[in-house]
Amino acid sequence: MVVHEHVTALSRDFNQEVILFGPATIMIEPTPIIDLTTPGAARTSLAEHLITAKNLQATLDDAKSGLRIVNAHAELSTHTWDGIEEWVGEDGTLGLKDPKIVESDVQVQISFLRKLKFLYLEQNAKDKYVKTIVSDDAPLVTPALNEELRVRNEEKKAALREHKAKLAERRDDLRALSGFVEEDYKKAQALTLQASTLSQKILDARLSLTRLRQAHPHPRLTITTANQQLDGQVEEMQALDAELADAHEKIATVRERIKVGTADVEKLRSVRAEVEKAVEIGAGERVEDGRVTELYDWFSTTTLTYHALVSLLSAHSESDNELRLTYRVHEREVCITLLFIPNTRRLAEARVEGVEEHVIGDVVDAHVMENDVSGLVWAVLARARAT
Repeated sequence: MVVHEHVTALSRDFNQEVILFGPATIMIEPTPIIDLTTPGAARTSLAEHLITAKNLQATLDDAKSGLRIVNAHAELSTHTWDGIEEWVGEDGTLGLKDPKIVESDVQVQISFLRKLKFLYLEQNAKDKYVKTIVSDDAPLVTPALNEELRVRNEEKKAALREHKAKLAERRDDLRALSGFVEEDYKKAQALTLQASTLSQKILDARLSLTRLRQAHPHPRLTITTANQQLDGQVEEMQALDAELADAHEKIATVRERIKVGTADVEKLRSVRAEVEKAVEIGAGERVEDGRVTELYDWFSTTTLTYHALVSLLSAHSESDNELRLTYRVHEREVCITLLFIPNTRRLAEARVEGVEEHVIGDVVDAHVMENDVSGLVWAVLARARAT
């Protein structure tokens, strides 16, 4: 639209025309322009038209030296921003890392492209105008041609409005996303600062460790020190061998005792059998006594009461020398298995289930060594209730 008005002004009055090319101002000498729409214009001397066109072309060529818009792109690329740190990109060109600087750079480029577009349209209009002047058969401007141009302009304007709407929508999206981008940028900047701080701390720690190693070096192992360590290890091994020999002697003694105890157990079994027979005979003789039933009931009731008091759920013999006791402690069952040496009252082994080993400790072994069955049961129950 600006170029069309400019060309119209040229055709109306060329005597006082001034053309602007960016920062430079070009004064064109007054030259009479012939109206091409009149029938008499075709009969004008071609020599005069040719001279006029040559003068105009010479004026335009002289004006090119004063144009600065062509060098604007190079000036933009080499422009330095005051007070802003710059960095070089991967391709070796100057890059800007601040979004505000990028926006300023884009605005400068848009301004440059607008000036370049205006210059192109202006030069194109002048070129067409010159060609129209020097042409032998100039095309006639008809209303149909103007209407066609108007329709094209309307279509282009509609397309331009559509593109502007899309551009505005895209700008709105960018503005909406800029907040998230800024937040992510701040987070990344904070993480970068933290990483650099941690890296510096790591370097300082390594340096301090190096200094400590230099100030306190590890003691070197000499021949004398090695011999002393060897002598100490030999003495320790000798002491361990002596302990092992003592342990073997104790094992042999215990085995002898076990043999003797086994013989005693066999003797006691025979005695037990005789006693049981005597008891059966005596029980058969006293069946007629009416107090037996009452004593049995009293004994059963007392036993149940005792079991309830001590939280004993069950007590039964798995074999001749194994007794299994089950207690309830804090809604859980604690099972104590007592193993005796056959035909004796000597406790050989005890196993506890339902209580962790670190809670019991060495209580079981201590009471087994002392042959204290009741003490073992009460100690285990006390430890179980304490947890």
